[in-house]
Amino acid sequence: MTALRVLFFGTPAFAVPTLRALAGSTHEVIGVVTQPDRPRGRGQQVHPEAVKRAAMDLGLPLLQPERLRTADVLDRLRALAPDVAVVAAYGKILAQDLIDLPRLGTINVHASLLPRWRGAAPVHRAILAGDSHTGVTIMRVVKALDAGPTIASVGTPIDPAETSAELEKRLADLGAPLLVETVDRMAAGPVDETPQDESGVTYAQRLERHESRIDWARAALDVHNQVRGLQPWPLAAGTFLGDRTILLRTTVAHEKPLDVPPGTVSRVDRVSFEVATQPGAVRVVELQVAGRKPMPVEAFLRGRQVQPGAEFGPLPDAPAP
Repeated sequence: MTALRVLFFGTPAFAVPTLRALAGSTHEVIGVVTQPDRPRGRGQQVHPEAVKRAAMDLGLPLLQPERLRTADVLDRLRALAPDVAVVAAYGKILAQDLIDLPRLGTINVHASLLPRWRGAAPVHRAILAGDSHTGVTIMRVVKALDAGPTIASVGTPIDPAETSAELEKRLADLGAPLLVETVDRMAAGPVDETPQDESGVTYAQRLERHESRIDWARAALDVHNQVRGLQPWPLAAGTFLGDRTILLRTTVAHEKPLDVPPGTVSRVDRVSFEVATQPGAVRVVELQVAGRKPMPVEAFLRGRQVQPGAEFGPLPDAPAP
């Protein structure tokens, strides 16, 4: 098998297992393209993204262009003479001249079983929708969003308690060896590519801050899926005992109707409390009060008197946590 020259595009932590797997394979990572460092969080401090840190740790050539389609950037990438490009959550759509630049084209590691959940937030949308199964797809990149033919895939069940952050990490680890196997096959000769079934397409839109607002007038399972599907951002939140309060871990207590208004505490014990939904109730087991660290509800209840009938109200707005 001939070793291929691989150009890598990626930015967040999801892409790191794939980059490390490629760096440890028989193929040569000739360059890593990642987005420029940007200020983040309340302090607006500049921190390097996960792929940049990994590339520096591995001693790989690193490029952080503000724009990809300048003549200078294209000339630099062309001079690398890549055989294939690999994209893993780079964060920008590649233009056709970049897609076609490598001799064998460009492939992508996508965190869903395409054609379900094309787009920016496939892991979060799968959990928000209550999906019981997902996976990773390796596909050929085309100009249309995540619409290229698929080359390989691997599926996995979603645990009913699994958060989007936990699932994303697991999918990243599943996708890395699958990508290397695909590059191995491409090095050996042409690979089979399967067009996507357009009748099964769904889109995973980017998450927005307003989605963090908990609407208790929904079924218990929907609220539970919101809590686990919006991690690590924007997080499901409301107002409780006068404070902005983020829910981090919940379970579905039950799904039968209650004779109390949605958003009302319906039951309290030593380690948790339940909030009525419509129908059902959600048991809260871990939360975070604004300005404080995450804590189990058992610790939260030691310092507060929470009684049935207390209201877990809506947020007046949904600022970033």
